[in-house]
Amino acid sequence: MRVDVFTLFPDVVDPYLNSSLIGKARAEGVLDLRVHDLRSHAAGVHRAVDDAPYGGGAGMVLMPEPVFAAVEAVDPPRPLYALTPSGRVFDQSVARELASTDGFSLLCGRYEGFDARITDHLVDGELSIGDFVLAGGEAAAFVVIEAVARLVPGVLGNELSAGDESFGGDGLLEYPQYTRPPSFRGWDVPDVLRSGDHGAIAAWRKAKALVRTLRRRPDLVEERGGLTDADRALLDRWAPDEYA
Repeated sequence: MRVDVFTLFPDVVDPYLNSSLIGKARAEGVLDLRVHDLRSHAAGVHRAVDDAPYGGGAGMVLMPEPVFAAVEAVDPPRPLYALTPSGRVFDQSVARELASTDGFSLLCGRYEGFDARITDHLVDGELSIGDFVLAGGEAAAFVVIEAVARLVPGVLGNELSAGDESFGGDGLLEYPQYTRPPSFRGWDVPDVLRSGDHGAIAAWRKAKALVRTLRRRPDLVEERGGLTDADRALLDRWAPDEYA
């Protein structure tokens, strides 16, 4: 998969993309991650990329010339998404959608945002990682790339990991996880997890995922049609006190 990132801060983006699992997948050629400096396509001695908004107002706006030039110089993979607070909300379903493609591109904003001709005529859409405003799109680009990359075959060491996590195949939040020691300050790992009974472990995990989702994100349970009879049976067996 190829992902192109257009930014005013390539020195910030590149080190992140070279780290951890993303960096390993990049080095092995599983991910083709390319970073482009918007300022390298700006004109003039000062390579200006922003200017004051027409009509007045605070802040500066990214100009169309350097942005169009940067994108058109490399013919990046489409779709090209601008990262903006007003875009389509990025979630796990969007991550899966992008992971099913051969590639996409991200345009990182700064200052007061983009000249409207960029969002109207250059990009294919806009993405938002939440209802808040950042200083720029680089942090949002990291979120999108990491969420998508983890779904690309060959990036994770265990291909089952992504499906077992929150917002995975069953639409629930992830169940609680434990590791050594078996007892810590009087808090013990549940016996079922040390039983070796894989069927019981799977049932316990499903029940705990249901409990966690009902408490924290009941909307996700509603989206999957509410509790089934099988769900209620699991809760009655493995989490009667928490479910009640």
